[in-house]
Amino acid sequence: MVGILSGVTTLDRAAIEGLIPHRDPFLLIDRVVELEPGVRAVAEHTFTGKEWYQAGHFPGNPIVPGVILVESMAQTATVAAMAHPDYRDGLGLFAGIEEIRFKRMVKPGDTGRFEATVERMRRGFARVAVRTMIGDELAAEGTILAIFQPKAKATP
Repeated sequence: MVGILSGVTTLDRAAIEGLIPHRDPFLLIDRVVELEPGVRAVAEHTFTGKEWYQAGHFPGNPIVPGVILVESMAQTATVAAMAHPDYRDGLGLFAGIEEIRFKRMVKPGDTGRFEATVERMRRGFARVAVRTMIGDELAAEGTILAIFQPKAKATP
């Protein structure tokens, strides 16, 4: 995995799983279409309506829950951070969610484009600007605070 990200700007699902610990049914991004390790990532997911949460939200009027959009943006931020060699094989955790605003409903058939830009990262604590786009329309935006723990060092 160490050399896989040199010059690579796109990742498929298998490569995403090589970076972050999320797995089905909770891996909520299908592909990374732009990546600058430690700086920025853009991921996508096409909502099919068959996702595990969709049957109950809402029957007859399916809408992707806002919390799923937030998690998708957070997973994108985690890819950006964990693609950096200092954090690869570590763990990303929420430290806070600030001023997330929802601007548009997301429905089955939509493809979400999740953008995460690291505004600040110091000693593993990061402030990441995130947004979700559906086509040219803003669906959600805000700031995620996260702690990215480096891989545990082996002790002799």
